[in-house]
Amino acid sequence: MKRTHLPLNGLRVLDAAARHLSFTRAADELAVTPAAVGQQIRALEDTLGVVLFRRTAKGLELTQEGGAGLDALRQGFLQFEEAVRAMQAGQSSKTLTIAAPRDFTAKWLASRLAAYGRSDPELRFVLLAADDELDFTQANLDLAIRLANGAGEYEGARLAMPGFVTVGVDSGVAAAIGWPGCPQSDGTGSMLSVADAGLAIDAASAGFGQACVPALLAEADIAAGRVAVHGEPTPSDLAYWLVAPLPQWRQKKVKALVAALTA
Repeated sequence: MKRTHLPLNGLRVLDAAARHLSFTRAADELAVTPAAVGQQIRALEDTLGVVLFRRTAKGLELTQEGGAGLDALRQGFLQFEEAVRAMQAGQSSKTLTIAAPRDFTAKWLASRLAAYGRSDPELRFVLLAADDELDFTQANLDLAIRLANGAGEYEGARLAMPGFVTVGVDSGVAAAIGWPGCPQSDGTGSMLSVADAGLAIDAASAGFGQACVPALLAEADIAAGRVAVHGEPTPSDLAYWLVAPLPQWRQKKVKALVAALTA
């Protein structure tokens, strides 16, 4: 019989019924009805082509055919349990591999990971630069952060309300600083064009002009007085999102980190 055709539910019921020699007590253990146990046993008998139990005056009796494979079956279930424990062992790892845009890591993420790391000396972080195409399996990623209009095909949590602000210094020139993805300028005709929003903030603080950047990214520089907000916020659907496929998202260490970063 092919592995894909193994009647695992029926075999689990067989193990319980054989231990108790009672469909009722097996049903109690498995949290199903005695009728459901009987149906599983009959289906298993049809699949295997053997009789597994007989009813006698003394009660339920396991046939020779039914008992022939029990030792191997129970060893198999023990190995299944070992396999599950081995797969879950990774949950105890406190290393988190995170992909994020470089400017986001420098301007926002690094300081918060450092603070979170102080809460548990066993925590370890591996930081990678985020690409447009995320490959969680190839990079062994636990979590990614991206500037987007939603979580897309992943599970996700938004870090802050969407929106952009224009920042600069009073002594700076009035020209716009361009960067890829900038909602107001692509850098054409700008005094300065840079690679990302983080560099645009730094350039604005140096007096090169004004930069329209994600509000979350500029928080620290605004609070420190390195730049000031000019004009009104610019509406946008783009926001920073924490994203991961469902298996990674369900990990305890990822849930804890997401809770810390969104608190």
